[in-house]
Amino acid sequence: MARTDLTLGELTARDHAFYGLVWASTTLTARVDRALARAHDLPLSWFEVMLWLSVQVEPVAASDLGEKTLLSRSQVSRVVDALQARGLVERMPSPTDARSVRVGLTQAGRRAFAEADATRRETLAEVFDDRLDDADIEALGTVWDKLKASAPPDAPTCGASPAG
Repeated sequence: MARTDLTLGELTARDHAFYGLVWASTTLTARVDRALARAHDLPLSWFEVMLWLSVQVEPVAASDLGEKTLLSRSQVSRVVDALQARGLVERMPSPTDARSVRVGLTQAGRRAFAEADATRRETLAEVFDDRLDDADIEALGTVWDKLKASAPPDAPTCGASPAG
């Protein structure tokens, strides 16, 4: 059966930009997810939780992870369960709230995250880093900042602005 070449037809510049963001997000996310799964048996959702934990000085409440990630509270709980089963995170009682627990990366989790992050960087090098110069990255940062500024207060933060 012959393939039909689907097209969206003529798009306005704004529609093209929006669908470009959707395409880039979907394509890059899928590429990183496949690479992490293949190299580390680590889904992207696990990597995202580990990313947030990797930069914390102290263990954090699981509810805080839910607020920062693109995952629901139940998804965070399942991810933390799976990471704990692999020895990559540990749960500990909260020193201030007996009803809650805090989550932190173990040393094995920090090593696994560093290896997975190297894979992520390697995976994106050819399709992102090598194609975008510093001005492109700065322009994207400006766009993200504008879009995040209009997000509702309870929206996930999806990363921070670069240090600088």
